[in-house]
Amino acid sequence: MPTTDLGAALAGVRALVLDADGVLLYAGQPLPGAVEALAMLDAAAIPYRVVTNFSLAHRETLAAGVSRQFGRPVSPATIITAASAAAAYTATHHPGEPLLVFASDDAQREWDGQHLVSPAEAEDPATPVAAVVIGDAGDELSFRNMNTAFRRLRSGAAFIAMHRNLWWVTAKGITLDSGAVVAGLEEALERRATITGKPSPVVFREALRELAGDVRAAGGPRLRANEVAMIGDDLESDVAGAHRTGLRGLLVLTGKTDARGLASAQGAGRVRGPAVPDAVGESLLVVVARLVGRGAATDGAVNAIEAGDGPR
Repeated sequence: MPTTDLGAALAGVRALVLDADGVLLYAGQPLPGAVEALAMLDAAAIPYRVVTNFSLAHRETLAAGVSRQFGRPVSPATIITAASAAAAYTATHHPGEPLLVFASDDAQREWDGQHLVSPAEAEDPATPVAAVVIGDAGDELSFRNMNTAFRRLRSGAAFIAMHRNLWWVTAKGITLDSGAVVAGLEEALERRATITGKPSPVVFREALRELAGDVRAAGGPRLRANEVAMIGDDLESDVAGAHRTGLRGLLVLTGKTDARGLASAQGAGRVRGPAVPDAVGESLLVVVARLVGRGAATDGAVNAIEAGDGPR
């Protein structure tokens, strides 16, 4: 039950934060109209950031893959992952300090220029560790390494995690995610980690900081949080996460939450508080077209979704 219609919800919006899965992509493939929507934003000079909890790759690697899928260049600078948000967080809160970071080799490049120590080095109590970062590191999340992390955290190191996702779906099927390790460490330590991915305010603040820089570089007036809209497919991670950071939160029906799922959630009273979207759009293309004043251009995409020809 959005409080306003789509046009009113977008009034005064000067920048966007976009979810990836369910908004731009579905099952690894571009959603209908997604490429056109990004082209519209570029043509209208509306800055945006794509925010995703996917953290196995550096933004350059991720952007290269998306560029191939979309058939158009996607700049790494427009992407924020849970890993890049964690690296930005440690650069701000632990500048120059030794960090024990568990991430894939590719994602660890986000920490280039920061002081990293290896798990083997961290086993030595004489090696200082200011913060431990837990992310998607595959077999590096071994009992031995997590025991080392546990000891350093008990000794006072800051506890940072990319996300709390307990499982996800890979080519091999349902797979345990690093959030399960985070939950175990939190229970053992009796304290919570600082989460840098969605729905944490950390990643939304990083997106706002970067977008404000874009606006400032273009000579525009100072960007305020309520002039930024998050467009996502998840009522909690996207809509509620954005609202808790002062951004607007809009829902599209091309991913986790389709029209039937939204109606069911509303009927059961599960859509309340910050999870109530400011408005609902059929797709990213519909929302962007309304923002730039080209609503009529999306009729075909809308009809396709209503007819069931879309990804859901």
